[in-house]
Amino acid sequence: MSFHLHKFPLLSRSGVMERLIAEASDEEEKCSICLPDIPGGAKTFELVAKFCYGVKLELTASNVVYLRCAAEHLEMTEEYGEGNLIVQTETFLNQVVLRNWKDSLRALQTCDDIISYADELNITKRCIESLAMKASTDPNLFGWPMMEHGGPMQSPGGSVLWNGISTGAKPKNTSSDWWYEDASNLSLPLYKRLISVMESRGIRQEIIAGSLTFYAKRYLPGLYRRQGANDSNSSTCLAPVASGAPLSEEDQKILLEEIDRLLPIQKGLVPTKFLFGLLRTAMILRASPSCISNFEKRIGLQLDKATLEDLLMPNFSYSMETLYNVDCVQRILEHFLAMDQITGGASPCSADDGQIIGSPSLTPITMVAKLIDGYLAEVAPDVNLKLPKFQALAASVPDYARPLDDGLYRAIDIYLKSHPWLSESDREQLCRLMDCQKLSLEACTHAAQNERLPLRIVVQVLFFEQLQLRTSIAGCFLVSDNLDGSRQLRSGFTGSTEGGWASAVRENQVLKVGMDNMRMRVSELEKECSNMRQEIEKLGRVKGSSTWGNVSKKFGFKLKSQMCSAQEDSVSNQKNGSGKIEKLKGKAQEKHKS
Repeated sequence: MSFHLHKFPLLSRSGVMERLIAEASDEEEKCSICLPDIPGGAKTFELVAKFCYGVKLELTASNVVYLRCAAEHLEMTEEYGEGNLIVQTETFLNQVVLRNWKDSLRALQTCDDIISYADELNITKRCIESLAMKASTDPNLFGWPMMEHGGPMQSPGGSVLWNGISTGAKPKNTSSDWWYEDASNLSLPLYKRLISVMESRGIRQEIIAGSLTFYAKRYLPGLYRRQGANDSNSSTCLAPVASGAPLSEEDQKILLEEIDRLLPIQKGLVPTKFLFGLLRTAMILRASPSCISNFEKRIGLQLDKATLEDLLMPNFSYSMETLYNVDCVQRILEHFLAMDQITGGASPCSADDGQIIGSPSLTPITMVAKLIDGYLAEVAPDVNLKLPKFQALAASVPDYARPLDDGLYRAIDIYLKSHPWLSESDREQLCRLMDCQKLSLEACTHAAQNERLPLRIVVQVLFFEQLQLRTSIAGCFLVSDNLDGSRQLRSGFTGSTEGGWASAVRENQVLKVGMDNMRMRVSELEKECSNMRQEIEKLGRVKGSSTWGNVSKKFGFKLKSQMCSAQEDSVSNQKNGSGKIEKLKGKAQEKHKS
């Protein structure tokens, strides 16, 4: 752009212009000067020229940085006139801009275009220091007129001003995240410098992490692809801010790696779902291996807060055949187990089994075990999932972490159903992952009729199911004895009543129905076991094995004689159960007569 100006106004205010005009005037009559390096370009030089002509400039946060740098570049010092442009812009910066949050932010944004000039004059540093100081101080402690952010002006008494008139209303308290949105308007280099200064000033890590979360959500659109509807109601999730043109993939990758460097590796600073979003985005953008590994470590620290949906990360690599990234989940689980071992996580096996199952707050390791079992059930239908990979993930969970193996049994059953070509040895090897003694009665019932399980496992399940039923029957007898004793004790003090007789009758009926159901189930199991024994003996004769002892040794445990020939025990149990019921009825009738 060309400017047709007089010489004297320019050389009287600027040392550079004085020298250039003198050199140009000596060479030719028509003085022509070229200024290619003016900070802020032609628009800023036009303001400088107006100042030289004596026009009063309106300094703002948007132009003061350009004018201050241009004045320094043109040597507009006090030597060339009192109240020159350097002094005026410097005074405006210190007394107006740096005392106000919005103006400091706006001035810092203008430093991007002339960062080298602004850094040389320490303008960038001073703006960042001003912002960091205000962000680290509770804005509710600022008196009037400092509370200008995001709300109306206040009077010295603290009431809200409307058109200069006090309304008497008190402003709402501002939370510690009030500056997140403003800071997200900064470019990445300036934002990094702001966060570094804030950390040096001792701002809490969770506040820094919250700002990084907000910044990432604004510029990384991939984080929202799998967020559920419930996230919008969470206090830790921040809504994205509408921004301009989206970043390129390369810029998103750079931003992601910078967030990894700035985000502290500490448990609970950011939501687990957000970390999974960062990890998925890092895999899609092919971020550095160290960046992906760091996100996996952060997730491992708080894996007990994850959900099954979080773990179901698709494979973004063309070299992997499986649908989901099982290797990544394996690494995350290893990080969690290492952390749990270091912190000495409580072992569920030290508590009573009933307390573990019914406790509303399970230990983290137990929650993770349940989560991994659910994940195994989800990935099991994948026909490309190899047996060693499935086994490795299932075996990574310690035995004490599973109060019950029902979830693991379900995952194994789904895997066997989706991989019918597995050999018998592979099936047995897979089923060894679960402990038949830790299956619930419902799971045992299902497993006993499951044709996909190896015969050895079915026999073990039947054996332990019968033990559970026998234990349950014995417990019922113990309860009936306790009820008998407690009724005798109560009758000695209060005597019998009609209500007591009715209660005794109802309890006897309930006990009888429960025992009848147990007898029927025991009878069914004995029939199944007897048929299985006959089949095994037939197989033994065909293969030349004539003794049942050899077969029992093949299955890896001793079968007691009463396992499959427990009819006598069953009959005796029936007699004992019937006798106890008749005893209870007789005593109840005697109490009624007396």
